[in-house]
Amino acid sequence: MQSLAFYDSPLGKMSIAADEEGIVGIWFCGQKYDQRSVDPHVQKQETPMIAEAKRYLDLYFTGKEPPFTPPLHLLGTPFQMLVWRLLREIPYGSTCTYREIAQKVACEMQRNSMSAQAIGSAVGHNPISIIIPCHRVIGSDGSLTGYAGGIERKQYLLTLEGALRT
Repeated sequence: MQSLAFYDSPLGKMSIAADEEGIVGIWFCGQKYDQRSVDPHVQKQETPMIAEAKRYLDLYFTGKEPPFTPPLHLLGTPFQMLVWRLLREIPYGSTCTYREIAQKVACEMQRNSMSAQAIGSAVGHNPISIIIPCHRVIGSDGSLTGYAGGIERKQYLLTLEGALRT
């Protein structure tokens, strides 16, 4: 059974969904793909798993890298899972390009190349904002592109982490 609760962030309300295994989603309310993996019979309640995610977000939004990660229960294709794992390897306060991720995916899949557009699609469907840091992925030219929560939020998050100077 899934549970759903809300979190008031400096960037607006967020929804957090969890099941017995872990967090299945964290989205900015109204963003692209908001709550797409939430069961229609979700219970609106805060669970210990959701409380742990809120504690993570509280620390994160104070500008500190949280020293823990709440349990996650990712639901996606094997390709998406690979991309999301690579996103989690991008260090706090750093960025990575879609091209760099495409090269890593190609290497892991033992291919000569991988489409940056395919990577962009997997990154864009990341269901767990902030904890799986898709906001740290930028264009090859350094541009802030493609964030389901909006470019303004991406800029804020990268600035908060010290990856962008304003």
